[in-house]
Amino acid sequence: MTDQELLHKIYSGMQSMSQEIQSMRSDMQSMNQEIQSIRQEIQSLNARVDRLEERVSNLEMTLENETNRNIRIIAEGHLDMMRKLDDALEVTNEKEILLLRVNHLENEMKYKG
Repeated sequence: MTDQELLHKIYSGMQSMSQEIQSMRSDMQSMNQEIQSIRQEIQSLNARVDRLEERVSNLEMTLENETNRNIRIIAEGHLDMMRKLDDALEVTNEKEILLLRVNHLENEMKYKG
């Protein structure tokens, strides 16, 4: 093989390698673009997660400060209503007992008189 043929073969091999390197560079650029796109999506997701965390925190504060307090107020109101109902039932029971006693006494008066 002559020097010229050897140089031609080396040159052909280098051209092939150069094309492969170009192809690899193109692939790497494509990968870099995809990575950049993924990073942007991750940043967007992080921003959404931050907003969701803030909303959850606000909901927790609302529950703690307003809803739970309102539930406690309603429960206290129901407790007062139950006490009043118990008092009213007690008066009603006493009234029924007195009516029964009056009926009994009236019946005794009728039979004795």
